[in-house]
Amino acid sequence: MKYTGSCHCEAVKFEFETDEIKEALQCNCSICIRKNAIMSKQSFAPNEFKLLSGKENLKTYHWGDHDVNHHFCNQCGIYPFHDTTYEPGKFRINLGCVKNVDSRNLNIIHFDGKNEL
Repeated sequence: MKYTGSCHCEAVKFEFETDEIKEALQCNCSICIRKNAIMSKQSFAPNEFKLLSGKENLKTYHWGDHDVNHHFCNQCGIYPFHDTTYEPGKFRINLGCVKNVDSRNLNIIHFDGKNEL
């Protein structure tokens, strides 16, 4: 399936392809718990993820060990996706930014990033 998404103001738009989304990932590390983001379980390779517009509106936040590039819109502040040093070029998607996905009704897998990192 092809999915489309954006930040709140739609300055950043993207699309990706995957099977139907039924599961999600939620981390409890200090930044994720504050963002309350529900993320894609899988990471998407460059051939599966495409930034359609808004590259100039993206800013990146790093915390602690700088392992994760938290990308956010500099207009509305929404965090649509991130990539990591563990999987460079592969993106996890904030499913709350994806059209036609009710992220709060997915099977959510909890990741203990607070104690694992």
